[in-house]
Amino acid sequence: MAETDLTIRGLRRRFADKSLSPLEYWLSLEDHIAAWEPSISALYLYDPEAARAEAKASTERWAKGQPLGALDGIPATLKELIATKGQPVPLGTRAVELTPAEADAPAAARLREDGAVIFAKTTCPDYGMLSSGLSSFHPLSRNPWDVTQNPGGSSAGAAAAAAAGYGPLHIGTDIGGSVRLPAGWTGLFGFKPSHGRIPADPYYIGRCVGPMTRTVEDAAFSMATLSRPDWRDGTSLPPNDFNWMDLGIDISGMKIGLMLNAGCGLAVDEEIKVAVESAAKRFEQAGATIVSVQPVLTRAMLHGLDTFWRARLWSDVAGLDEERRDSILPYIREWAKSGADISGANAVRGFNQTIEMRRSCGQLFTMVDALLSPTNPIISYPAEWASPTNDPARPFEHIAFTVPWNMSEQPAASINCGFSRSGMPIGLQIVGPRFDDMRVLRLSKVFEDWTGGVSAWPQRPITQMGGDSR
Repeated sequence: MAETDLTIRGLRRRFADKSLSPLEYWLSLEDHIAAWEPSISALYLYDPEAARAEAKASTERWAKGQPLGALDGIPATLKELIATKGQPVPLGTRAVELTPAEADAPAAARLREDGAVIFAKTTCPDYGMLSSGLSSFHPLSRNPWDVTQNPGGSSAGAAAAAAAGYGPLHIGTDIGGSVRLPAGWTGLFGFKPSHGRIPADPYYIGRCVGPMTRTVEDAAFSMATLSRPDWRDGTSLPPNDFNWMDLGIDISGMKIGLMLNAGCGLAVDEEIKVAVESAAKRFEQAGATIVSVQPVLTRAMLHGLDTFWRARLWSDVAGLDEERRDSILPYIREWAKSGADISGANAVRGFNQTIEMRRSCGQLFTMVDALLSPTNPIISYPAEWASPTNDPARPFEHIAFTVPWNMSEQPAASINCGFSRSGMPIGLQIVGPRFDDMRVLRLSKVFEDWTGGVSAWPQRPITQMGGDSR
């Protein structure tokens, strides 16, 4: 295994026995990033010089046997939407003034408290409202498995960075699938915890923060740090005493739902359906009862959410001058403009559909202990597209499997369950009851143990000209 492929546990072991220092590891990673970044454009505010200084300080702490916290010396990135003190938060768009943030957002603060080396932010599309690496502000982010293809989004740069091996820990945000969708398209483990488990600031309906990693264990390890409460998020959950690394589970007797039809949105590609059915059979062979379940989402619910989100974004951009508004990515600008014609009553009716989603999800979980479904309905789509439909009139056809669990506040994850004939990853979504984050992590870990996880990640380009060199 290359040094750049080491897990958090592996790095901590090497740091402790002094066979590898945080600075030595960072320098190796710095070379790796230099080889990859021209091809995939995953990073924003990348600062290798500051990272070297942080890694050196961490090396000195480890040499004294006094690491600052569980993540001391571990390189990490934060999605651009997660504020870091003194740095701007452009929200992926040229329309926003580049004003330095006054304070670290909760996730950034927790990582710093534990000594993580935050070496960059990662890219996202305009206002985080696309499942794409396309942005009016950032360079186009691409999928390391095939740089002609999209990494998904809105945690686009985080997904590209993790799949390319830019260290073991990348933090994204998820309001309708923005951690899980790109994780599915890039072969990662992407975890959206119960709402409030990882505090978010600013908070709004459906928004979560979650780790994107190559292994379940790396995500679980980070949760002890990230899940510490923060008063700035009014939904922040009380302190927990979970042993986040207690990942064993006996699934015999569990009743697990299998949902292959989302109820609306894009049809599921046959290769994805076959891969998810095969994954479900593994759970069945281990003693679970697999039951086919009906969709929790309806077209009315998805349309209502679309209406509410258009009105919400229009309220944010309506006050911009014409020049700034015109600088927004055209796809997003056209989508948001229709929000100007949405009445207050219709915006409220749209919001009320999020409550209907919550009701529907709650009803399903009176009958099952967990749920399996595809994460993404399609295999891949071009890097230059703004969304899987590339149509601002049909912007959310790809989130039908993921968005209900944001509105119901339930933990959900995407884990790789195979590859298409074209060599692109396929994601399995695992959903658990509200607040039972450990169940999702444990089910994910047992599945990863059965499959062995992803054994061959994309190899970095031989030259800086780009391309997929698998």
